[in-house]
Amino acid sequence: MTTKTDDPRKDSLIEYPSPFPIKVMGANVDGFVHAVTQVARQFDPGFDASTIELRDSKAGNYLGVTITVTATSREQLDDLYRALSSHPMVKVVL
Repeated sequence: MTTKTDDPRKDSLIEYPSPFPIKVMGANVDGFVHAVTQVARQFDPGFDASTIELRDSKAGNYLGVTITVTATSREQLDDLYRALSSHPMVKVVL
């Protein structure tokens, strides 16, 4: 018989704290990278914007932004994904 632990960190495949990359895609417009950075900082105050990686789509209409946050809990990551996904400039979050 297995027992569920009271510590949710034990149920995760991620060890916290840990660097965690997130890919965010949206239209290639002024302010998109800044908007993604602002959301990241809400959930990771120590977020280092110098680690951002950018990738244009073939036609240049879209921009892929990879941010690496310091993940401290599953709840933090879930909240961050929800905030990014609901942002009007964001099309996809992976």
